[in-house]
Amino acid sequence: MPQIKHIAIATQNADETAKFYKEVFGLQEIAKLDSDNASGYYLSDGNINMAVLNFKNDQVAGSEYGTGFSGIHHIGFEVESLEEIAKKLESAGSSTRDEINQALGVGMPGNRHSNVEVKYSGPNGEIIDVSETGWVGTRGLE
Repeated sequence: MPQIKHIAIATQNADETAKFYKEVFGLQEIAKLDSDNASGYYLSDGNINMAVLNFKNDQVAGSEYGTGFSGIHHIGFEVESLEEIAKKLESAGSSTRDEINQALGVGMPGNRHSNVEVKYSGPNGEIIDVSETGWVGTRGLE
């Protein structure tokens, strides 16, 4: 059964946002990131990965959000099969977010040895990530 394992928050100040969630809720910093697409932090409670992201380009942020957006950006589900969930999502009227997937270099074919997140639109326009391999910090903090 798919499980919610990832939440991403877009922010203009990743340091302050991460500090808030660490101090108030006791989330642990799993990793700091700084790529061409975003900078920020991965935090976790041992079950769910929270990405605190300052997006650097509109393609990856998504056209409806852009780099200036702050707030909950997307949610992620860990699934057993990307192919099976793709069929369910498509039959429910969801479509892939090709512009984001292409900007991230995400594709579904082939073996997956590292995390692959495929992005879809939810029924209200929200972005949904699906992954077979999950996110850092979702299997405990040890």
